[in-house]
Amino acid sequence: MNPLLEKFSTPFDTPPFDKIKNEHFLPAIQECIKAAKKDIAQIKKVGLPTFENTIVALDNAGERLNVVSSVFFNLNSAETNAEIQQLAQEISPLLTAYGNDILLDQELFNSIEQVYVQKEDLNLSPEQMTLLEKTYKTFIRNGANLSDEQKTKLREIDRSLSKLSLTFGENVLAETNKYELLIADESKIDGLPEDIREAAAQTAEEKGKGGKWMFTLAFPSYIPFMTYIKDRELRKELFIAYNTKACKGDNLDNKNNIQEMLRLKNERANLLGYKSHADFVLEERMAKSASKVMVFLEELLEKAKPKAQEEIRELTAFAFELDGLEKLEKWDLAFYAEKLKKKKYAIDDELLRPYFKLENVVNGVFQTAEILFGIKLKQNNKIPKYHPDVTTYEVLDANNNHVAVFYADFFPRPGKRTGAWMTSYRGQKTVNGNEIRPHVSIVCNFTKPTKTKPSLLTFNEVTTLFHEFGHALHGMLAKGNYESLTGTSVYWDFVELPSQILENWCYEKECLDLFAKHYETGEKIPEDLVLKIKQASNFHQGYQTVRQISLGLLDMAFHGTDPEKIKDIPEFEMEIMSKTKLLPEVEGTMMSTSFSHIFQGGYAAGYYSYKWAEVLDADAFELFLEKGVFDKETAKSFHENILAAGGTEHPSILYKRFRGREPQPEALLKRAGLVS
Repeated sequence: MNPLLEKFSTPFDTPPFDKIKNEHFLPAIQECIKAAKKDIAQIKKVGLPTFENTIVALDNAGERLNVVSSVFFNLNSAETNAEIQQLAQEISPLLTAYGNDILLDQELFNSIEQVYVQKEDLNLSPEQMTLLEKTYKTFIRNGANLSDEQKTKLREIDRSLSKLSLTFGENVLAETNKYELLIADESKIDGLPEDIREAAAQTAEEKGKGGKWMFTLAFPSYIPFMTYIKDRELRKELFIAYNTKACKGDNLDNKNNIQEMLRLKNERANLLGYKSHADFVLEERMAKSASKVMVFLEELLEKAKPKAQEEIRELTAFAFELDGLEKLEKWDLAFYAEKLKKKKYAIDDELLRPYFKLENVVNGVFQTAEILFGIKLKQNNKIPKYHPDVTTYEVLDANNNHVAVFYADFFPRPGKRTGAWMTSYRGQKTVNGNEIRPHVSIVCNFTKPTKTKPSLLTFNEVTTLFHEFGHALHGMLAKGNYESLTGTSVYWDFVELPSQILENWCYEKECLDLFAKHYETGEKIPEDLVLKIKQASNFHQGYQTVRQISLGLLDMAFHGTDPEKIKDIPEFEMEIMSKTKLLPEVEGTMMSTSFSHIFQGGYAAGYYSYKWAEVLDADAFELFLEKGVFDKETAKSFHENILAAGGTEHPSILYKRFRGREPQPEALLKRAGLVS
């Protein structure tokens, strides 16, 4: 029996990870595609197409396929291996072909169009109208009106893109996993905090290299190394290793993959009647056009760059004064920035870490959600999990009604890609009056506990946890009828609002008092430290803003330029990023070949959305600051109009309903210290 094809006899119909084996995936996907095609055939058999028998039926079609493919691709990100990666190369084209079979089905599109043309006479609710318009547009935007020959071409392009995206990600993961820096001389790790030392010794021991210290390109290893190691040559070595991932001209090099992806995306956009992939993507975004995105980024750069240049001048002078360093390089930035921050604000990560024990921070974010939105998270060990590191929870409302299932996966391992993300195994929807509640997960790469110390987070890791949990709340508190419109199924430049706004609570004493307690003494974080966190929150904000803008500009350039004009990926990257350059270039290093957000994730022509959503989150949080950070009425409005509403209406309508007006950028500029 294939557990993926049986009714899940698990709590809340969660995936039976304890029974699923790799060999179950391919036959399950194949069987689910057959079943989904029967759903589609049934829709086409109806006599007169209506909103319910066509549009709603299509939204509900292939339900089991959605669940099984979610399980598979989430594992491919969080707990992969060679066998899963090989399966992905087989499964991904099957799903792409299935998607094309639906979107390019002329008979099905004719039925949708029949409903669409009479939309004004159907007396639809705003949510129903959104679903109808989104369904119709999705078909139009993905080739419904193409000729048979063009449809065949589109299928070929999509199949190739799905495989190239997988290969890109596999290469980045392989590069991350294969690099190891082993240090035997303890004097070489001078400056490294004791808990990071212990973690490095533990890593070495796990690899059979006891008595030494091992460092990798995983964030919890790389970031502290670059921040604290005094040996400049070692910092340079690790920096170059990190920034030459997948660009060494070997079998893991991604330059050709990028070139081919850009060519295919552009060809696809042209085929569908768009000038570029960016134009195709931005048609369905709040920003609406590439020109508007560029104006937004350029205006922000104009305000941020002078501040960033001033910060780099100050840091260069500080490094010279401290160590006689005449030229600041990229591998010096984190090291001297941490020292300068400590000098200016009497604060650093090591001073704060003892107050941020992982378990306490997790409880803190849960309590924050409970106070704001009335939900409780209760650990449930009966829910199967895909790795021992994962913790499973049931989410309940104030009346103990079931809200969602939540998976938390916090530590790095070889089978997990780097970074942090939220994902879901099942979305929220209502079918025949029965509400189906979501299964949501966050995956991070935090500092692991050692033999003598628990996992103690940096403040940046604390804000990352709040950020990802903000995404999770968007998924868990979804309240709608149609899965394609609930949770995080919103415009891409709106999706970061719930995540980024939650980070703001990390700077508030009222919130920090819930969880920021010294892991040994239980003492609450002192008032003066909270004040210093706030004072230091603008430290190097100019630099950080320019860096984010540089990535947004690179993304827009890649996806808004004719690929024929991009002859050399490293040269193109250097040219685009020259206007945001603050430190000398390091020969041989580049960003593009490991820029997974835009070449593996869903951020192609959308990376600007982080800064776009910052305008929204700063503006939205100002209302909380006016009313009180735990104000019930404001939280209720945010819950109903943003979190629960998902994509049921246009985001600008939802935002105005919450805020009472359009967003204003002044709050972001003020918060970042870019204007006084």
